[in-house]
Amino acid sequence: MDINDNIESPMVLKVGFNKLLEHYENLAKSDDEFMSAKAKRVLKSAEPYPELRTGFSDTQILNDREKEISIILQDSFAPVLTKNEIKTASVPFHDLIFNSSERFKQIIEIAGDDFELNIKNMPDDHRYIIACTVILNFCYGYNLNFKRPFYYEIPDANGILRFYKILYNADFCEIVATDKAKKITKEDYKLLLDNFENFELWKEKFPPNSYIFKGFVISNIFDVTEDQSISNIKSNLIGEDKRKDENFIHEFHDVFRSLLGINDLQVGFSIYNEEENVFERVYGVGINSYLLGDQERIECSSSLCKWSYNRLIKENKYFSISDVDEVYDVYEKGNETCAPQVEVLYKQGFKSAIFAPIANDEGLMGVMEIVSNTPHALNSINANKLIDIMPFIVSAVERSKKEEENLIEAIIQKECTSIHPSVHWRFAKEAKNYIKSELEGQETSFKKIAFENVYPLYGQIDIKGSSEARNNATREDLSLQLKAAKRILTKAFELEGLPIYEQFIYQINDFQNGLDDNFQVDSEQQISTFFKQDVEPLLNHLKQNGLLKEDVKTYYNKIDGKVNVLYKHRKDYDETIAKINREMASLLDKKQVEAQQMYPHFFERFKTDGVEHNMYVGESITKEASFNQIYLYNLRLWQLQVMCEMENAYYQMQPDFPVALDVASMILVFNQPLTISFRMDEKHFDVDGTYNARYEIVKKRVDKAYIKGTRQRITQKGKISIVYSQKQDEQEYLSYVKFLQSKNYLDTDVEIVELQDLQAVTGLKAIRVSVLYHKDENDKAFYTYDDLMKELKA
Repeated sequence: MDINDNIESPMVLKVGFNKLLEHYENLAKSDDEFMSAKAKRVLKSAEPYPELRTGFSDTQILNDREKEISIILQDSFAPVLTKNEIKTASVPFHDLIFNSSERFKQIIEIAGDDFELNIKNMPDDHRYIIACTVILNFCYGYNLNFKRPFYYEIPDANGILRFYKILYNADFCEIVATDKAKKITKEDYKLLLDNFENFELWKEKFPPNSYIFKGFVISNIFDVTEDQSISNIKSNLIGEDKRKDENFIHEFHDVFRSLLGINDLQVGFSIYNEEENVFERVYGVGINSYLLGDQERIECSSSLCKWSYNRLIKENKYFSISDVDEVYDVYEKGNETCAPQVEVLYKQGFKSAIFAPIANDEGLMGVMEIVSNTPHALNSINANKLIDIMPFIVSAVERSKKEEENLIEAIIQKECTSIHPSVHWRFAKEAKNYIKSELEGQETSFKKIAFENVYPLYGQIDIKGSSEARNNATREDLSLQLKAAKRILTKAFELEGLPIYEQFIYQINDFQNGLDDNFQVDSEQQISTFFKQDVEPLLNHLKQNGLLKEDVKTYYNKIDGKVNVLYKHRKDYDETIAKINREMASLLDKKQVEAQQMYPHFFERFKTDGVEHNMYVGESITKEASFNQIYLYNLRLWQLQVMCEMENAYYQMQPDFPVALDVASMILVFNQPLTISFRMDEKHFDVDGTYNARYEIVKKRVDKAYIKGTRQRITQKGKISIVYSQKQDEQEYLSYVKFLQSKNYLDTDVEIVELQDLQAVTGLKAIRVSVLYHKDENDKAFYTYDDLMKELKA
């Protein structure tokens, strides 16, 4: 049989020992008699067989000359090391091995009769190209760094794959070109450098069998199972979406089995939820938790004994149980309650285990659980092997945790928009369930989020007369634009005397009279349409004809390019509203930071013509058994005080606003707890139930309500109105008012009034009291609203 059969290669392979025999020829001339004699003996054994020098490809010769080849290779395969070294003699890119150490033979024998030795990471389609790169080095001197580590994967007696790294010694090789070989130019070399994957190009430059390889290579082989296991763990952890891959956990188990040399080993994980001090299951295909058993989540104190709890969670150190049955029996004989981690392992049939903390500088993130069905297989000694791999586990968990947080945030943003921090935990919990269902292939839906028995607080600082102010601004802008257009049209009529000019002037006068006498809702639309359809085409005509060109240019300079209308007074109004909303919202947000530190609660605000805010406080939001009515009372007092501060801040800023507008503040008191739920379609919280809807009705209508028997609105500039329905609310807020009077937040003119009945709502009353103001932050004097206005105008 010829070793080149069924092989496509640029080289014809021949086994030969010429270079090694030349080495012995030099040793034969040595002054060292022992060395010289040994070299001569080797040369003498090879002398009758010239094919050992010239090379051969017939495998029969390997059998026929086995004795002589053994003598030639004796120094390379020292008998004293044969049971220790893993070494072979072979030809490159071929599975032919014609000499090997006893240790190598033993490894192959243990692997079994059906085992086939193959280089693991050398694809067949790359062998030809790699052979070409060898030729480039040997024959043309291009020192390409083509070397990469090659491995054998060989099972041991327990069926565990072990990894062996192959290092080649090519000192005894020769490569010569035949007449089929093509000369490789510098240009060819450059072309090949950029075309490693172009198989046909390499075959063109290095035709099959165009070179002859003569010699052999010595493979020094090393057991690198632990290093390769660590590398494989890194590779397994790097990939995306591993938890969805069915093969991931099987490969992970195999890697750990190789690392620890335990065939029945399994690896599980549990997540540490620091916020709730519980362990939770990792959701993914085939991923188990042997600490949780059949539980989805369990309190840490219920899953670990006190010592192991401190060891894992406080100290972030691993611990092992080398014989689960023995420890369990000790508890049984002593009639003691078994340690939870021992009991859960015993019930699952595991005999030994290691629990390793997955922790970084910020603390514990999870636990890696390694278990075996064999007593003493896992222990505190081989647990030290985890030291080298834990950094990669930690890194992967950190990345996975961040990815999950990002995914949770993405789901929350998609399903719910921005969520207040106080209720974020509830959305995160539902998002986790969403991810779990998705990973398990179940139909996914984001379930209803609701909080029961929460107390509402509502307040607003509203801009008084905003509609009237906007109408005035609109009227003034339209009047200015009509007058500007009338001036141009009057000049045009004087120049040309066309009746159409006179008709447009009449129309402008009619619009102007309407603005002065009776401004209607649709007046703005009618006038804007008149300008767009009639006036502007005419002005463009006058400009193009050169008539009144400068007048038309002056007119358009006054027109806002974005809205295509004269936008002076309306712009001042809009900028004033925007500044009021921005400043008031900013102040309220800053104050909210302090309030959240007093006691966590839900908060949201809205910018309208002013700023409204909703707050909800209760046990279901804080998820801790800490809520007390005192926190509700505290927030009510805080709200009233902040509304006074916002009033003060507004009037101190008012002189800086383009339009002088007034504000009025109102608080709505609702003393019954209610349920709020998140409306997925509208992306915000709303009250649940028919009874609770009464609260929303009052919120929407109460600021427009009148005092009973009058046409006076309940909200009034310079005053805070506190709307309520129960006597106990009245008493509570009167005490707050009295307290804030003592701090000079409020005046002494307290009044209690009844409100006219609203639709479906009766019996509302209100406490009204004037706010005391400061002229600026450094002013120590106290002013009523009227006094303040006089001071600001002085």
